[in-house]
Amino acid sequence: QARLEESGGGSVQTGGSLRLSCSASRVWYSMGWFRQSPGKAREGVATIDSSGRTEYADSVKGRFTISRDNAKNTLYLQMNSLKPEDSAMYYCAADRTTEIHGFFEYGVANALDAWGQGTLVSVSS
Repeated sequence: QARLEESGGGSVQTGGSLRLSCSASRVWYSMGWFRQSPGKAREGVATIDSSGRTEYADSVKGRFTISRDNAKNTLYLQMNSLKPEDSAMYYCAADRTTEIHGFFEYGVANALDAWGQGTLVSVSS
């Protein structure tokens, strides 16, 4: 069974950094990070395909960097200059065929092949 496992969450102060990791049990074509905080809708954060092409939400451009190590089946999210509004549960997701353009769309995201259980990020002011 396809499995994704996130790690690296924690508590930091405003301006701090964290690196999230997502360990996968197999190779995926496209992978990405979503986040959700209490009372808010799920938000796409960043996505990457097997060739290394990326897309980012406007809210994280210039601060977050998504990358992947295909040899280790691992996805990363380097988060710098963190803000309190970045506080959320961060989820890793993956798919065998979905292109990164459109990866965050509601109907597409709900149909992705695999999701992790999430890792919590808390940024204090």
